[in-house]
Amino acid sequence: MSRFIKRSTKKAGTAPGTLVHVGDRKMDHTRISLMDYDQDHLTERELESIEASFPFKDAPRVTWINVIGLHDIGLLEKIGHHFGIHPLVLEDIVHTGQRPKFEDFDDYLYTVFKMLTYDSQTGHVRSEQVSLIIGKNFVISYQESEGDSFDPVRERIRKGKGKIRKSGCGYLTYALIDAIVDHYYAILEILGDKIETLEKLLIEEPKTIILEEIHTLKREMIFFRKQVWPVREMLNGLIKSESPILHESTTLYFSDVHDHVIQIMDIIESLKDVLSSMLDLYLSTVSNRMNEVMRVLTIIATIFIPLTFLAGIYGMNFEYMPELKWRGGYFALLGVMIAAGATMAFFFRKKKWL
Repeated sequence: MSRFIKRSTKKAGTAPGTLVHVGDRKMDHTRISLMDYDQDHLTERELESIEASFPFKDAPRVTWINVIGLHDIGLLEKIGHHFGIHPLVLEDIVHTGQRPKFEDFDDYLYTVFKMLTYDSQTGHVRSEQVSLIIGKNFVISYQESEGDSFDPVRERIRKGKGKIRKSGCGYLTYALIDAIVDHYYAILEILGDKIETLEKLLIEEPKTIILEEIHTLKREMIFFRKQVWPVREMLNGLIKSESPILHESTTLYFSDVHDHVIQIMDIIESLKDVLSSMLDLYLSTVSNRMNEVMRVLTIIATIFIPLTFLAGIYGMNFEYMPELKWRGGYFALLGVMIAAGATMAFFFRKKKWL
């Protein structure tokens, strides 16, 4: 349940804007990287302190500051003070249970969304909060831990491929969000393959462990949907924003990502429907197998009813019974019982009950 609801009891009673990290501490030390670029120049470095990034705030080039680790409250306060970030935004950044959203603060834009990864060892989809502060010529990204989907963006910046080195912060924001959304497809492909394999096993031989797998996958799809659904609203906010930070030419790219998110939602709903039908198929198959077993047992019991009746009569301990003294009585009774059983079996087969 902790994946669905972030525990925030330690924030209870604190004043608005109080910075309290809510979530798991995934880094021992906060890491800061910087990429400052334009069409002709690129500066890339790891920073020892956040103060080293301050001169780039008003630089004419595009500056991307990536902060990995959200537990250092003092560092975040320094960033907020220098770049003029509202305390409530900083509070949202350190609270890792935020719903994806977009907010316009005139001087900068704030957006938060979820970066998802698939843990092959546990079979669970993992979620990490990513926050972006988009200024006139800078983008500050906040991550919970190392490892992300931004490497293709970094490579495009280093090699100067495409429009990214020729465009502003709006296009960099699009590239980062697009990289996250593209990774959703990779996770859906893994989950889709698991569902397809499970469906084949279900048809061949339904087992209890398959039912457990179906329930596990349904929970993963529900969790996936919870993380992706609000991204549509966040992208709608970026598309409709009239902020001068985002150029009109960038709107088309955000619309393209929005279409991808809608497509991902359609795939999620389709996979959920497949899992529901698999559950129905499992229950139906188990019920049919039980009916087959019960039918065979019923036929066997029905055949043995007259045999038990005959055996019961001649098993009574009366002294004067006509057939008891007959030399061939045993064989005659056995023949009658065999004939009765064979007749009933023939009748059941004719009726296609057997």
